[in-house]
Amino acid sequence: MAIAEYNNLTIIRQTKGRIPILPFVEIKNAILGTSYELSLVFPTLQRAEALHIEWKKKPDPVNILSFPLDDDVGEIIITLQQARREARQYGRSYHNHLIFLFIHGCLHLKGMTHGVKMEQRERLLYKRFAQS
Repeated sequence: MAIAEYNNLTIIRQTKGRIPILPFVEIKNAILGTSYELSLVFPTLQRAEALHIEWKKKPDPVNILSFPLDDDVGEIIITLQQARREARQYGRSYHNHLIFLFIHGCLHLKGMTHGVKMEQRERLLYKRFAQS
């Protein structure tokens, strides 16, 4: 397990390998603010499947879950293996799909729900943070 801490963002990788170097802090601050305390967890595939069953009653690995824990505290869970599989479906690179998923999760923590307004905000933020 690897843990990295940055300005009110803790990144925990429970899988093997490295934590992707992406603008997580900048995205978090742009959406949630600098004082928001966020944990970003990259679980194992087995843990991701268990979480998806527990929270969504679905038997496959979850791509992302967002949990608001308090007004200024939350947790986002992203399954790296699932994100890698999905990236091609959405015509994105693996890293850009991780950026999109993180934006999506942060917007949920901000209180947004699926719909046109959230999709517009996702597109704007994705355009700003996606890597070329």
